[in-house]
Amino acid sequence: MPERRTVALVTLGCARNEVDSEELAGRLEADGWQLVEDAAEADVAVVNTCGFVEAAKKDSVDALLEANDLKDHGRTQAVVAVGCMAERYGKELAEALPEADGVLGFDDYADISDRLQTILSGGVHASHTPRDRRKLLPISPAERQDAGTEVAIPGHGPADLPEGVAPASGPRAPLRRRLDGAPVASVKLASGCDRRCSFCAIPSFRGSFISRRPSDVLNETRWLAEQGAKEIMLVSENNTSYGKDLGDIRLLESLLPELAEVEGIERVRVSYLQPAEMRPGLIDVLTSTPKVAPYFDLSFQHSAPGVLRAMRRFGDTDRFLELLDTIRTKAPEAGVRSNFIVGFPGESEADLAELERFLNGARLDAIGVFGYSDEEGTEAATYDGKLDEDVVAERLARVSRLAEELVSQRAEERVGQTMHVLVESVDAEEGVRGRAAHQAPETDGQVLLVGGEGLDVGRMVEAKVVGTEGVDLVAEPLAEAFAWSEEAGR
Repeated sequence: MPERRTVALVTLGCARNEVDSEELAGRLEADGWQLVEDAAEADVAVVNTCGFVEAAKKDSVDALLEANDLKDHGRTQAVVAVGCMAERYGKELAEALPEADGVLGFDDYADISDRLQTILSGGVHASHTPRDRRKLLPISPAERQDAGTEVAIPGHGPADLPEGVAPASGPRAPLRRRLDGAPVASVKLASGCDRRCSFCAIPSFRGSFISRRPSDVLNETRWLAEQGAKEIMLVSENNTSYGKDLGDIRLLESLLPELAEVEGIERVRVSYLQPAEMRPGLIDVLTSTPKVAPYFDLSFQHSAPGVLRAMRRFGDTDRFLELLDTIRTKAPEAGVRSNFIVGFPGESEADLAELERFLNGARLDAIGVFGYSDEEGTEAATYDGKLDEDVVAERLARVSRLAEELVSQRAEERVGQTMHVLVESVDAEEGVRGRAAHQAPETDGQVLLVGGEGLDVGRMVEAKVVGTEGVDLVAEPLAEAFAWSEEAGR
């Protein structure tokens, strides 16, 4: 019997890429590939790249070069690029980076096993020519569902698959293999985006917005619960648009309570919300449904009206503050995070001061700040009024300092609160760490559980916050947590 082919998936970028990697893993394992964690132990290293901003693209290139180095002293025979950067640049990336033995686009995902086998055998698979994926689906959202079955949309695999694609768990088994044992897992709610923010290229290579059917989302959530997931995070480019192509823009409001009732799921989190599309009914569900985190990942980007209009976005400081007040009136301890761009073309000192006014009043739990840089193919790249790089850097440093101070202050406001913390890691040196309802994975800080030794990963613990370490919290588990652990261990 020939030796099994081995493959390692290296994932960069956002949670949506993580879901895509697990889809690729499901396809490859179903066709006989052995998944390994260490790229040095794999025949083929598949790097799932990010193509969002320059820093992310650089990280992707570095990862490809690092994987290529393994060919000199490891088992690795081929390095293949997939993901957003590969989709966005195709042949251009292949020519600029000959170290990659293959550059595969989204259209190659359904045949990923054959593509890798061709490359591993010394053959060549022609890199694709990038195209505007917004043009692949009808302009009318109502016409997209049928057309979507003919277009490659990562993360939208069918629920009914041949035997062996996923562990035996009935027809709910998705086209997916978990690549880690983490107690939190992302679930794709939709893909693509219909918004036309002037600074963003994502819609051009991710395509127009298309929702997954609620039954597929529910089945995948049930399967993830069977795999040990305790928290699911719904991801897409814009979750507030969910259902518009299914005939019900309020579909998320009815889906969330159903997800929260899935046996084994302790928490449901929604990410990527557009402030201009927030509805009273959605706020109500997010702030009042048991097991649904009162968590608001709101994409503000700026708060000065002139800058927002240039970004082709809506709102202003006062309207954003009113939205936050509405949320906190219903759920005073709700978590809120956002990202902001400084140094946008035409941004004045007055605009920057307006953004600082918003930040000072918003009491955000987590703040990401980015300096503007041109993204090819975007409208903003053609704008006049570009600021000098040193001005952008100075503003980035200035707002980042303010953001760091403000999120630390917000963390201090939570001292004395009691919250439910999902234990995510137990380490002899790092201690017991987890996340509360206001903290999403990777981006929003974490909770150090002092005296939490003996708690298991995946346990939802009630704890009281006793201190802070910057954006992170320090909390003490309540006695009931240990009583439960002792009972479970008998």
